[in-house]
Amino acid sequence: MPQPTCFACALITGASSGLGEEFALQLAPRVAKLVLVARREPLLQQLAERLRGLYPELEVLAHAADLTDASEREDLVETLILRRFVPDLLVNNAGLGDYGEFVSADWAKIRDVLGVNIEALTHLTHALLPAMIRGGRGAVVNISSLACLLPLPDLAVYAATKAYVTSFSEALRIELRDHGVSVLTVCPGPVRTEFGAAARRHAEAREMPGHRAFYVPKEQVVAEALCALDRNHARVYPGLKTAAAAFLIAAMPIVVIRLVMGMRPRKC
Repeated sequence: MPQPTCFACALITGASSGLGEEFALQLAPRVAKLVLVARREPLLQQLAERLRGLYPELEVLAHAADLTDASEREDLVETLILRRFVPDLLVNNAGLGDYGEFVSADWAKIRDVLGVNIEALTHLTHALLPAMIRGGRGAVVNISSLACLLPLPDLAVYAATKAYVTSFSEALRIELRDHGVSVLTVCPGPVRTEFGAAARRHAEAREMPGHRAFYVPKEQVVAEALCALDRNHARVYPGLKTAAAAFLIAAMPIVVIRLVMGMRPRKC
């Protein structure tokens, strides 16, 4: 097993719950400083206090921000510089989904999905990479999805944003390989977090697609992601079944994928 990589400061977006919270818990022992970013300040503060209790020497900065707002992202970057919390590990975990047919979607929701999944991830990476390059070390962990491999009806925009995240991450990894900065793409399958409930348009809508046999605990997703980071891997599909599904999907011709996706139930 490789030695755990230690970092001076890690920043995690979407840190108030789910995978973001779990990243904070598992990264806390290996960093000196931790920045928690999400919209829900009370949950951020609760997590910050919990981490301080577990690791008294850990410096924790909880910063509430709406990542769909460019000005709030810029304020976050300024705060990091002023408070000396500039990260050498960036975990772009925040993500939104919208479950339902594209034509009936609310444009404001689509705009937010694009804003968080693509614009915020790209903006924060662009803002924080120069310091990593100057320091000659660092890492970016981008949370994508198994959905990046598929054109998913009822999740068309979400899946497309994750295809962007994966492609962007792979290209960025090549650009940065001579600068001592690694880039990891994490592509989980179904995980039990608040994401599904937030993506559904109304409470009585059916659950998002994802067979129960494929669910992977968030603790395992994060543990496998950090192991892949320590090994300097380019991409990880946490869970054996998810990894096997990714292999099969990648081997399928697009005509077969179209046929399979066309058989999915479309009513939400």
